[in-house]
Amino acid sequence: MAKQGFGTLNWIVLIVYLIAMLLVGLSFSKKSKVDSESFFKAKSSNVPSWAVGFSMFATTLSAITYMSTPEKSFLTDWAYAFGNLAILITAPIIIHFYVPFFAKLNVTTAYEYLEYRFNAFLRVFSSLLFVLFHIGRVAIVIYLPTVALQSIINVNPYLIATVITVLCIIYTDHGGMEGVIWSDVIQGFLLLIGAALIIFFGIKYTTGGFHTVVKDTVDHQKILAASDFNFSLVKATVPVILLGQIFNTLYQYTASQDIVQRYTTTSDTKKIGKSIWTNSLLAMIAIPLFYGMGTILYSFYQHGGNLPTGFNTSALVPYFVLTEIPAGIAGLIIAAIFAASQATIASSLNSSAACVVTDFQKRFMKDKSDKMSMKLTHWTIMVCGLLGLFVTLILIAYHSSDMIDKYLALFGLFGVPIAGIFALGIFSKRANGFGAVTGLVITCIACYFLQFTGVNALLISVVGFLGSMLIGYICSFFKPNKKDITGLTIYDINEKVKQTNPDIEGE
Repeated sequence: MAKQGFGTLNWIVLIVYLIAMLLVGLSFSKKSKVDSESFFKAKSSNVPSWAVGFSMFATTLSAITYMSTPEKSFLTDWAYAFGNLAILITAPIIIHFYVPFFAKLNVTTAYEYLEYRFNAFLRVFSSLLFVLFHIGRVAIVIYLPTVALQSIINVNPYLIATVITVLCIIYTDHGGMEGVIWSDVIQGFLLLIGAALIIFFGIKYTTGGFHTVVKDTVDHQKILAASDFNFSLVKATVPVILLGQIFNTLYQYTASQDIVQRYTTTSDTKKIGKSIWTNSLLAMIAIPLFYGMGTILYSFYQHGGNLPTGFNTSALVPYFVLTEIPAGIAGLIIAAIFAASQATIASSLNSSAACVVTDFQKRFMKDKSDKMSMKLTHWTIMVCGLLGLFVTLILIAYHSSDMIDKYLALFGLFGVPIAGIFALGIFSKRANGFGAVTGLVITCIACYFLQFTGVNALLISVVGFLGSMLIGYICSFFKPNKKDITGLTIYDINEKVKQTNPDIEGE
């Protein structure tokens, strides 16, 4: 396939966007450097709930959604859209049961709760796992758009990946959580505008316009097919997608620091609730936008456009943008693709630094000073960012593929069982540290071996959550609970937590 030229005007638009994001981060530098509390929580700035909700949306979307979701609906249909409904189902549970604990304990990281409720090991293990996972996540969200663009235009993928990552490291390091949130807001708007522009031009350039799109959608069952509602252990059908994404969503919003950290921007639980509902609304808006993109591009390439022989559909969106959309506007949409990556990267770096400072330095180091915290914050952001970039360069060199499947598999294997432990602690008085650790270990091992049986990764998420919760509860009967857990379960949620200094030894 002959590669396209990117064009001077597109380069100008992309460069202006990158510089603008850098300036947004730098503009919050003075506020964020007051202390670590300001850097990680941005409480002094009183960030509005709608902005926090937009930030959640931009963080969870990423380039994986922006490029892979239209590809899914282009190749098949909208079955995966049922995964977006998971946030509507889980939002009341998150707001009613989980948020009050984070607000009451005034924590910086989600994993502080695990030590209050269970032991120090679970806090350290979960926090470390989060940091390692997000180094890999940074690599994935840089890799996807970079390789897609490199496959259709003459660019150096190593240079693009390096520039995007380094700029993101700089504005994350200077802007703190407030800078990350407002950058996410700008990037979130850009993501939605970019998707709307693709839909507009896709319909415009399709022979027969909207009528043709509707006809193709009906004739080729591009929304849903009857077979989508069958239950399967190996295929991603609607019941599997919805069920698996419910537990993946519970992980993201209850046990993943990049989202939970948004809750710390205020102690007002009603405000946090509004942020979560704002994010839920945006997730619903994303369904027709991102799945609609794929359906419309399917019609376009059936009636009006041609894909090169052997074309890699992972580059479908940028290929259409660069070959069909006017220069300048195309550059804006490509910027939106990188915005999807940068929103995720910035959140991953800031939240990873929060984990290192809160769960390690302030918990175990002798020097607990804020000066040391800020120094460690800057080093963590730089090191995690550069490690993510290093992994990206390896992925580019070895032409790695199927990243979205690996990403979902990683969620099910490591993150979701920890979410089950959070649920175990909140919904059970009987559970203790011994049972929780045992349940987590056994479930992670089980999920690892399940990967090789052909079971869908989304079902592994279900096993991960319910397995760690159930096994953890059963194993708790083998050892008495010696910790004071007053105020740490739903049964006495309004009582004051008596244990203000968690024991380092645990159980």
